[in-house]
Amino acid sequence: MESIYSNLEDGILTITFKGDSKSSTITEKSLSELRSAIQEVYDHDKIEGVIITGEGEEIFSLGTDVAELIKLSELNARKFAENGQEVCSFIENCPKPILAAINGCALGSGFELALACHFRLASENVFFAFPEIAYGIIPGFGGTQRLTKLLGKTKALEYLMTGKRINAEYAEQIGLVSEVVSYKEEMLKKAKKWLMAIVNNADVALGMLVACVNAAENPDENGFQTEANGFANCFKIVELKENLLKIIDKKVLLK
Repeated sequence: MESIYSNLEDGILTITFKGDSKSSTITEKSLSELRSAIQEVYDHDKIEGVIITGEGEEIFSLGTDVAELIKLSELNARKFAENGQEVCSFIENCPKPILAAINGCALGSGFELALACHFRLASENVFFAFPEIAYGIIPGFGGTQRLTKLLGKTKALEYLMTGKRINAEYAEQIGLVSEVVSYKEEMLKKAKKWLMAIVNNADVALGMLVACVNAAENPDENGFQTEANGFANCFKIVELKENLLKIIDKKVLLK
């Protein structure tokens, strides 16, 4: 692939955006390649979790390539936005955990991709921003929706309307990222440790949790029914009864 590369180790697939401060941008091609990489996650049992990060120490993603924006008309702008939304939803709804290891600034659509991940870790030098308003446009990959769900209406409008930056420390305070780590290498180690702890749990239950939490934010879905269905689906797994018996043998109570 031209815009990303990936590496599978110990069941964890690391997807890295190629590029430096001039070239780490989102294009139609990079969206297509990212979609293909995430499809691999859905399709292959050997992949248990995913880390998405950027190349180097300074840039996660600069957002959509301006050269691509210039080419857009009203019609194909809608298609471009819908394509980006589909990729982000593909990430958000993945039954396997996807973690954004944000190694540097995440702007515009790069910020939106990070928001679609289940978890976010950040290095100390990170900042987030939606600079689109300065160009006379708005985020198109679901950023207005996900930022509002995370921060609430007033704070979301503040950052969307001003384009001002959110630094790593404040991002952790407001729950935008789970943890700030001093530098990229240490962050990637921490990210893998996070995912390894998660994927050691039952994969069916993990997928059900993703579906239930997403249902809680979907007004068209009965989240309680989704939860009941997911709970029932867990009992299809033969190993579940074995695990419960082990708990009984050890006299360990579920808390």
